[in-house]
Amino acid sequence: MKTAAIVPGQTLGILGGGQLGKMIAIEARRMGYRVKVLDPDTACPASEVAEVVQGAWSDPTAALELAMGCDVLTLETEHVPYAVLAEIERIRPLRPSAQVLRTIQDRYDQRHFLHRHDLPQTRWANVESLAQLQAALPDIGVPAILKRRTGGYDGRAQVRIYAPDDAAAAWQALGQAPCILEAFVDFAAELSVVLARSAQGEIRFFATAENVHKQGILHTTVAPARFSQMTRARAEDLATRAAVALEIVGVLTVEFFLTRDDALLINEMAPRVHNSGHVTLGACVTSQFEQQLRAVCGLPLGSQHQHAPAAMVNLLGELWAKGEPNFMAILAEPRAHLHLYGKRVAHPGRKMGHITVLSNDTDEALEVAERLHGQLVRAAEG
Repeated sequence: MKTAAIVPGQTLGILGGGQLGKMIAIEARRMGYRVKVLDPDTACPASEVAEVVQGAWSDPTAALELAMGCDVLTLETEHVPYAVLAEIERIRPLRPSAQVLRTIQDRYDQRHFLHRHDLPQTRWANVESLAQLQAALPDIGVPAILKRRTGGYDGRAQVRIYAPDDAAAAWQALGQAPCILEAFVDFAAELSVVLARSAQGEIRFFATAENVHKQGILHTTVAPARFSQMTRARAEDLATRAAVALEIVGVLTVEFFLTRDDALLINEMAPRVHNSGHVTLGACVTSQFEQQLRAVCGLPLGSQHQHAPAAMVNLLGELWAKGEPNFMAILAEPRAHLHLYGKRVAHPGRKMGHITVLSNDTDEALEVAERLHGQLVRAAEG
């Protein structure tokens, strides 16, 4: 039976009021929806455009208060506890579902999912003690990466192991919590596929993106990726298989390593809008944020057509070392678009905003984005 659409005038609930929640809320407000978010900070970025229900993501009372005031709910983070999501789902539609989040938010479950569905990934092992870690290292090899099973993002909650003697220190550094050990991948490039899947199973892709990380945090994205159509098609096919197997409704981001022998390995999946999809805001007819809204509310998916090649560079908190940066050079560049998230406190590694540059040429878009970013870096360091 077809589910009734949630139409403009009704209320969207978002678990999380950070920049991703804010950008979803902006699109929702533009289309006539009311928006409420759950966040521990009443002055979170989304508070500028949405009503805030104050509470931790782990607080079932606050989450149910949010749900009772909404017609449908979605999320900006995969770190909301499954038990809270299941409680919400009892009384209101939640998209993506609690089961999708249960599969993805624990790295062990996510890796098992990929294995069950014959989706390519690096070698890995479950680790729940120092003895297990030491026993797994000969098979996985070094260098290797030890990652906490839950809670990590932007390079946090993971440690690289260069030699077997590093095992004890790595285990201690991650708090002796359950982890997975992954074989290090000497990749040629990092790619991501951002797609949206409707409740009826329709899937639409944004252009495959090419990403560069620095210290575990996304630095730049260009789209479309500067690789062959065959490589992009293979990535889309693998992402489709993952989306269908998950039965996800909403945006799914699948991050890949492209190895030096041209194989694709899935690094991780995110059941939400994603930093590497920020280029879609301004570059595409329908942004990833509007596409999330459309999928969650049961509306037809929008066109993913991209107007021009685009590049994105993140603006991190260290650029605020000497106070608010001078953004005039960015604002004077006709190809550039400045996005600031409205966060009150800046600290190193915190995502404060991003720049998107559109151009007729992908390399040129990236060059302009890097040049503008470099000017901010020099000003903060000078």
